[in-house]
Amino acid sequence: MPALTIAIVVLIVGIILWQINNYVPAQRSIKNILNAIVVAVLVFWLLYVFGVFNS
Repeated sequence: MPALTIAIVVLIVGIILWQINNYVPAQRSIKNILNAIVVAVLVFWLLYVFGVFNS
């Protein structure tokens, strides 16, 4: 997978998280849980892309 594609995905995920944190009216603890889940999924996806987790 090209590095540009990876950078674009990471940038889009960051923008989505920023918008959720600024514009979604929810409790801070719920936003923190959502942020942790999204970051964990992104990290696992990056590890899979770089070949750390091969099926």
